[in-house]
Amino acid sequence: MTLGMPTLIELKTLDENIALCRSLGLDFIELNMCLPQYQHLAQLAKPQGIFYTVHLDENLNPCDFNHRIAQASTDIMLDTIQAAKQLDIPVLNMHLNTGGHFTLPDRKVYLYDEFEAEYLHKLAAFRDACTAAIGGANIKICVENGYGRPSFAQKSLDTLLQSPAFALTFDIGHNAADGFVDELVILQRTSRLHHMHIHDAREQDNHLVLGEGELDLAKYLAMAKQYGCCCVLEVKTAQGLRQSLQWYEK
Repeated sequence: MTLGMPTLIELKTLDENIALCRSLGLDFIELNMCLPQYQHLAQLAKPQGIFYTVHLDENLNPCDFNHRIAQASTDIMLDTIQAAKQLDIPVLNMHLNTGGHFTLPDRKVYLYDEFEAEYLHKLAAFRDACTAAIGGANIKICVENGYGRPSFAQKSLDTLLQSPAFALTFDIGHNAADGFVDELVILQRTSRLHHMHIHDAREQDNHLVLGEGELDLAKYLAMAKQYGCCCVLEVKTAQGLRQSLQWYEK
């Protein structure tokens, strides 16, 4: 088990994040590609004594029915894989994009449910392109939560997990907020658990300092250790990280 931090919005440069990571004795930083300063990973220097993981832009959608949007998302992922090889980045964290939906009087209809065959065909093509790009490199693309709903999500997950290049990210706080539906899916696939986002939660409140919420953190930390996960302490301030580490050390 390794322990890292997210990139913090209060720190404007990568060097500031690196300095904090080292001062806290953490192993890695998860670079957030939603932020403008991390759009060109290949131009970053490899840090000494720590490593990076990557949180891909949550808008990434390689299965969009518009071919140009889908291709752009795939190209971004392939570029990220090449940068990961250069920088020895072992984890690329991504979300399953749920696509568009129609809201009817009695229900919400997801387009990926309605046009499932085309959706899964695109997803398999994305999986195969990523697998080929990774080759024998020590890189896992870890899919974060959202498995329990909508209905096409588990088929999507299992389509990706047909490749050894893909694995699971377990965000324990968002799992609680979603009624623990993701946990049920993960417990059936624990051999593929590779990455975790650790933060406390209370009802719909997430990213709380460890010990300030209602989660059974000891259970989830034991799971992380059992499966040798990279764990991001996903609290969003420097002070929150310090408090969480104090709780963890106790």
